[in-house]
Amino acid sequence: MIRARLMATAILFHGNDMLMMKRSPNRTLSPGLWASVGGHMEPHEIGDPAAAVLREIYEETGLLAEHIANLRLQYILIRLNQQEVRQQFIYTAETLKRDVGSTDEGELHWIPRHQVLHREIPFIFRKLLEHYFTEGPNPHVWVGTAGYDEEGNSAVHWTQLIDPQQI
Repeated sequence: MIRARLMATAILFHGNDMLMMKRSPNRTLSPGLWASVGGHMEPHEIGDPAAAVLREIYEETGLLAEHIANLRLQYILIRLNQQEVRQQFIYTAETLKRDVGSTDEGELHWIPRHQVLHREIPFIFRKLLEHYFTEGPNPHVWVGTAGYDEEGNSAVHWTQLIDPQQI
């Protein structure tokens, strides 16, 4: 039986640096790899992924909502992982302060933007960052679905999320 997992993630910038977490080798998802802050949505957050991402930011960094500027839903990623559909809401934002706390989920580091893709990053998150660094912030949300390209290589297919009734 296929199950669903809903997650909310934040790509946080301070100036030209991006906050990344070197995940603990003991984590279930992506142990030892570099990622952003975020996690699973609680049942009461299912209809409000922004609340979930702000909670995750606070839990993993100590940053409060008042320390975050321009929080914006930029991506929704969907992938099948064995018998689990994972849907991830990815927000971008700037932090108004650089000091972050510590977390038992991994080590937090500010990485210069030009060095981010030189880290060991999970495949789907790497594809998202490559897309974001190429396309930049957009007024619309991108939906990415994991699959294969014409040659059978792992790929993420991007589509703009558009309400056809508003066109």
